[in-house]
Parts: sequence; structure tokens; C-alpha cells
Amino acid sequence: MTDRPAKPVTSQNSATGTGVSRRHVLGGMGGALIAGVGGELVASGSAKAAAPELRTHRDGGQTQPKDQRKFGYAIVGLGNYALHQILPAFAECRYARLTALVSGDPAKARRIGAEYGIGPGHIYSYENFDSIARDPEVDAVYILLPTALHSAMTVRAFKAGKHVLCETPMATSVGDCQLMLAASKRARKYLMLGYRCHFDPLTLKAVAMLNGGAVGARQVVTTDNSDINVPLSEVAHSWRFDRSLSGGGSLINLGLYGVNGTRYLLDEDPVQVQACILPNKNPLFSSVEDTVAWTLLYKSGAVAHGSSSYTIKDASTFRVLGDKGGLLMDPATSYWANRVSLISGDATQSWGTPQFTLPALNQFSAELDYLAECVARQQPPVRASGQEGLQDMRLITAMYESAHTGQPVNTSQWADWRKSL
Repeated sequence: MTDRPAKPVTSQNSATGTGVSRRHVLGGMGGALIAGVGGELVASGSAKAAAPELRTHRDGGQTQPKDQRKFGYAIVGLGNYALHQILPAFAECRYARLTALVSGDPAKARRIGAEYGIGPGHIYSYENFDSIARDPEVDAVYILLPTALHSAMTVRAFKAGKHVLCETPMATSVGDCQLMLAASKRARKYLMLGYRCHFDPLTLKAVAMLNGGAVGARQVVTTDNSDINVPLSEVAHSWRFDRSLSGGGSLINLGLYGVNGTRYLLDEDPVQVQACILPNKNPLFSSVEDTVAWTLLYKSGAVAHGSSSYTIKDASTFRVLGDKGGLLMDPATSYWANRVSLISGDATQSWGTPQFTLPALNQFSAELDYLAECVARQQPPVRASGQEGLQDMRLITAMYESAHTGQPVNTSQWADWRKSL
């Protein structure tokens, strides 16, 4: 895939907007280098609104020689997300390829392997997974399992001498996150998390505009993420309602988008969190929470309000308000067709990506390529790092504590965590 710059297209009518996603290191880049994005951004809006330029090269430029073999991934877990998002994304990868599958369903693994050219010798079960250490075609494993299984499988992958890309949430506890980081250090292999939105072109554009002063001093952020999962339409969703597998309900699984998103939109970590869980008598929520609302306070004086829910009609909206204007992302964290709008007075400029086109997959392929690039450069991941996942888990744990005690929780001890890395 060839990177292309954004193409502003001006129309007579103001367009409302949507779309962007996740993460601080994006903010830490200060917009100087907007990396890892491909595909076309389409802009529309009133002529009064300036269109900040989006630079669309990846970190460090070309890092892998054309004659070098592509970085090999084993996909661990063949659920809906793996089948419909991750596996198709390899078609657009520049540096990464699919080389192995790991599943508890042998027949399914063979069928998917046949579709993607993966032979029986590169198909593993959870029982014989450790033998992947002897597979030279596998450089890394991408763990796409229920959250409670992330830590143990990550440790096994590191013992097998493989790098790890693990889906978010990182784990169900701070302790497990720390265990994963320790295993990475012992193995001298990289740990990266599946913060796909850190690679979404609309997210990167939003962060660049905010860091460039597009809305002035950022004062209020609002995030709402919901996805109706009840009644259960398919067994694939059932683990989300079992705390022993999911670690919690909507907060850890959907609220994570808002918690992480607020951090990169403000380029700051909260010093205090407060949350409340709205009661739901449906037996499905006997062990996990449904709707959660929260407030996060920041050293700069900014405030963030957020919500997550399994019973509110699908929502994925981020809004940032400053003293010079506002930024709206709606949808903010979708797999495709996200939009971002810059609003200043009566002028609105919006950007989006085409839906159902190959470039719309680029947040997934760019994520897969990024770990390959890091390994080629022999530099640990900066974006979507294990430390990033640990920080989110600290904050979410504090939010659960607040919801259960009814009191705010001080998180200032972690507010400057990036400076200690």
C-alpha cells in the first residue's frame, strides 16, 4: 500500500463529524510526526475552516529491506474479531504476514488455515502451543482470547521466544499486567498491545490538530462508548458476562476506549477519578456491571466525563472543548468510517475515511506492521506499549474502587508515569 496525504475537499455545506480513537504517545509526538497511517482521508466543510495537513508516513520511514522476508504472526484465538478484522488486514500489511494459527477447535483451525494458506504444520492447539518455539516462521503471537487468559498465554509466548501483541484490555488486574511486563523483560522480547485506534488516521489527525492548538486550551472532554450485547445474540459474547473471564463489564471492555482516549486527547493523565455504576436487575449483570459513568480530574484543570454501557444503543462519541473551539469525533472508535470535525464559531470542517474499502482496514494493518518495524529497528514499541496497558488498568481499577466505595480515588501517584520510563 502506498501512503497518500489527506485531500481536503471543500463543499458549501458544513458537515458534522465523527471519528477518532486512542492514545497518549500520539499526543506525546506533538503532531510533529503523524505515523502509521495509510488510505485516503476525505474532508468536507465550510470554506472558513482551515484544514491542518496530515503527514502520512510511518515512524522512521522505510525500515525493512524489500528483499527481507515479512514478519510472521501466529494468531491465538479464532473468534469473530480475529476472523473478520485481523486476518483480512494482513492483505494490506507491508511488513507482516500470517504464518500460524492457534485454536481449541482443530476443524475450524484447519478450515481457516486452508483459506489463508496455512498448512497443518503451522496449526497449533492450546495444549501443544509451547512447541511453537520450534517454528521459525513465527516471530510474534497475537493473543485474541478472553481477557483473563491474556497473562498466562503471554508468559507462555515469551517462554517460547516470541514477541507478543496482546489484545486490550491488557489483563484483568494490575498484578497480571506487571507479570506480563516482567516476562517480556526476562525474555528480551517486545510486548505490544492491540490499541488499534492509535493507528487510525482519524485519531492521529485529531491528536495533531489538538496538539497544534486547533481548539486552544483543552478544558472539557466527553467520551461515550456503548454497544448493546443483550439479549445475547451469539455465544461468542457470553464470556463478557462472566467476570472470571472478562474482569468486569462495560467499564473494562468499552470504557477502556474512553479512559485511554481521554488521556491521548489531553496528553495528560488524571490525578483523581470518580465513578458510579447504575444498577441493572437483569440476571446477565449478576457478576459484571452494565452502565457506568465517571469523572476524571487533571492537574492542568481539565475535566473529563465518560460513560460506558451494554444496554444503551450503540454510541462511540468523543468531544473536546477548548477556549477557541471544539473537536467532535463520531463515531470515534469504529472499525471503519470514523469521522472527525473541527468546529470554530460557525465554521465546521470534517474528515472521514471511505467505508468498505481496503484502506479502511489500515488501523489493523498498521498495528500489525508497527511491531514488525519495531523489531526490525531493535527498538521497543513506544505506541501501544505494555506500560500503556498497565496505566489504563491502574486507572480502571481505581474507578471500580470509587464506584464501590462512593468516594473519589487519588491517582496522582501515576500522573507522571511517562516521565519515569
